[in-house]
Amino acid sequence: MRAAVSAMFLMNGFVVGSWAPLVPELAQQHGLSESALGLLILTLGLGSILIMPVSGALIARIGALPVLRVTCILCSLALLPVALAPGVPVLVGVLFVFGGIIGSMDIAMNANAVVVEKRLRKAIMSSCHGFWSLGGLIGAAAGGVLIDRFGSGMQVALVSAIALVIALSFVTRLAPDLPLAADAKPRFRLTLAPMPYVVGLVALFSMVPEGAILDWGALYLRQDLGADVTYSGLAFGAVAATMAVMRFAGDAVRRKFGAVTTMRYSAIVAAVGLLLAATASGPTMAIAGFALSGIGIANLVPVALSAAGNLPGLQPGVGISIATSMGYSGILMAPALIGFIAEYQSFSVAFMGLAALFIVVLGLSPVARHADLNEAAETPFAGG
Repeated sequence: MRAAVSAMFLMNGFVVGSWAPLVPELAQQHGLSESALGLLILTLGLGSILIMPVSGALIARIGALPVLRVTCILCSLALLPVALAPGVPVLVGVLFVFGGIIGSMDIAMNANAVVVEKRLRKAIMSSCHGFWSLGGLIGAAAGGVLIDRFGSGMQVALVSAIALVIALSFVTRLAPDLPLAADAKPRFRLTLAPMPYVVGLVALFSMVPEGAILDWGALYLRQDLGADVTYSGLAFGAVAATMAVMRFAGDAVRRKFGAVTTMRYSAIVAAVGLLLAATASGPTMAIAGFALSGIGIANLVPVALSAAGNLPGLQPGVGISIATSMGYSGILMAPALIGFIAEYQSFSVAFMGLAALFIVVLGLSPVARHADLNEAAETPFAGG
């Protein structure tokens, strides 16, 4: 069951990473400025933020497993209509759906990872996100090469075929949902307790910079620093590479030092790396900065989501849905804002501003204590 949920993270990351080198191609194909492209990418975040609450409600009612099984198949095919859209109006629609599928699968696979953590009574969330980063690295690095040699149509066709094989190979091996206690009501409702929203704020300020590098890193390298199409894909690829390495080590780091200390030092490193990328004089230095920021970003989101899934009194799907929805709300707002800043100021200014978000994460790091699992403790779910 651990291998199966890890494969879901790998496939999702592979599809999202393959999106990164496609962004400049879409801009060129449809003649879009930075601000127009930002508004277009806005629809991706809009799809995520509007559809994710529906997914959270479904997970609370029927469990994460059925939702994950459906969304992993949809996700494997989601890039095809993006690349083949004949015009901007159609592209807006398919990006909305693409964002909804990615976001829905995100909630479901994180909820399933929390189930596996509870069954195994050990932290696995960081390594799951490590597989996501590994998939992102493969998708981003290979995407630029494939687009350069064969065009975007062939790139997304190959991505879809590989992703579908992964989904079909592991979808029947995913861990079943844990049964709820007898008095638990399987429904989704927003809670008035502040802690899920505080954890969500941490997820928000951790996901926005990562999403900014995904959406704008390639264009920053190509437009501002003179990188070619193949090299530009390494912006997100560098982040994905260092994130993958650190996430595979993250569970052990969290067990040794604790979630709070892990989050504090991660936030500091992420801020320094993003500042280095923002002030770079060439693409190599920028990629090095993005890579350093990836080291810091790596375990922020896994720790936050693990904390959200283990908040007392909440089902894992509910806490994760709130935290992830807040995180994606930043992805909803950030692309357009960054696009406007880049057009009227520069990408450098935009990335410097994003570095400041990690200072807020540093201040809120005590909420990570909920991610510290007592591996010897009994699961709070009946029948677990």
